[in-house]
Amino acid sequence: MSAPITVLSHIPVTLLAQLLKRFPDVSVVQLPENAPLDPSVRGDVLLTQTWGAPNLSEVMQRGVRWVHGYGTGVNAFPFAVLGDAKLTCSRGGSGIPIAEWALAAMLAFEKRFPESFVHDAAEWKYVALGGLHGRTLGLIGFGGIGREIAKRALPFGMRVRALRRSEGGAMEGVELVRALAELLRDADHVVLAAPATPETRHLIGPAALAQVKRGVHLVNVARGTLVDQEALREALDDGRVACASLDVAEPEPLPTGHWLYTHPRVRLSPHISWNMPGALDLLLEPFLENLARWQAGKPLLARDLVDLTRGY
Repeated sequence: MSAPITVLSHIPVTLLAQLLKRFPDVSVVQLPENAPLDPSVRGDVLLTQTWGAPNLSEVMQRGVRWVHGYGTGVNAFPFAVLGDAKLTCSRGGSGIPIAEWALAAMLAFEKRFPESFVHDAAEWKYVALGGLHGRTLGLIGFGGIGREIAKRALPFGMRVRALRRSEGGAMEGVELVRALAELLRDADHVVLAAPATPETRHLIGPAALAQVKRGVHLVNVARGTLVDQEALREALDDGRVACASLDVAEPEPLPTGHWLYTHPRVRLSPHISWNMPGALDLLLEPFLENLARWQAGKPLLARDLVDLTRGY
């Protein structure tokens, strides 16, 4: 018989209904994020934010051997406090809503929403519209989110090409490429779905933007650090980039008066593409799958383990 499991959680217990229902024999201890811990608190599993918590170092001294980040990107997580503990995250857990957001952004660009809507008879005139059929989609990053985007783009008749650093990951109908320049040269829509690491910082900068197909639509559903925003501004102003649909920025939130709020070619949303009914349950599901394995003495799923060297 397996030993009792205690899950320490920075995530409010009110969001953990699935955990409490499916694992009635697992104890869940709600932790404060800023206050000192009760001396008696101990547990071998920690469920926390992907950026950790102010008292994370103290929590890690209470017997924690496995940490799960309740989200997808762990670029802000303080890896140094982990010691020998394993770290997983809900990689791909937001794939469905983010993919829908990306497709909505591409459709809005092609169908000229909302600028093609009319409000009186004087505006009733022909407007030339584009379409996704026959367009080329360039995906930068082909993990869980990139694959969900591809699944939805292919039925629209799009040509889908994806840049992926690691080997494997093939999907029927998707062409894998190894060089950024090769991806950018003929893409009508470029969607950023790669992790934020030192290697991807300002990946879309002056050099990359010099190689894009003129009139490209740039969509960022990853992290703001992937884009050199000043280089993007120049590319928007001279028409190389026709539109930038951004759900993320650097920093977040952007300061009052930042040019991204008002640029006519920018569509900016406040990092909400992950949201939909049931979104939080989708993020919890990878943790629950791994908790069942932990309880059974099985290895954690490789797809969810964070490579601390690569940072994702």
